[in-house]
Amino acid sequence: MGWFFGFKLHLIINDKGEVLNFMFTSGNVDDREPLKQGEFLENIKGKLCADKGYIGQALFENLFLNGIQLVTKVKNNMRNSLMSITDKILLRKRALIETVNDELKNIAQIEHSRHRSFNNFIANSLSAIAAYCFFEKKPAIDVNFVQ
Repeated sequence: MGWFFGFKLHLIINDKGEVLNFMFTSGNVDDREPLKQGEFLENIKGKLCADKGYIGQALFENLFLNGIQLVTKVKNNMRNSLMSITDKILLRKRALIETVNDELKNIAQIEHSRHRSFNNFIANSLSAIAAYCFFEKKPAIDVNFVQ
């Protein structure tokens, strides 16, 4: 069809699989756009692991000035940059966010293709995120660094 009328869900989670913040954008918005807005990353500090869609020098520098280190894999056409071994290990654990997305879709049933109104969409989405927050067993990573 060539058209997409929908929304994207942007999530920030911690290593325990708990949702720290989320944002809905329309389907045609660049993935980096929510990170440029201050309120989405409010009270977030430390390392932020993301996929290749979030690569951008200006975004990296802006986040770094705000106390957030953006860690992403490099694209095939990019020069390799030095990365600490802990960052490489964290990037291998990035599948955690995909697992959270999968649980939101399949268990909390956030994915619905035929909403009749915007209010119905928001009610369904917020209730699914709230239900996920009450799950007793969430996907988590157990990373212990020994010196």
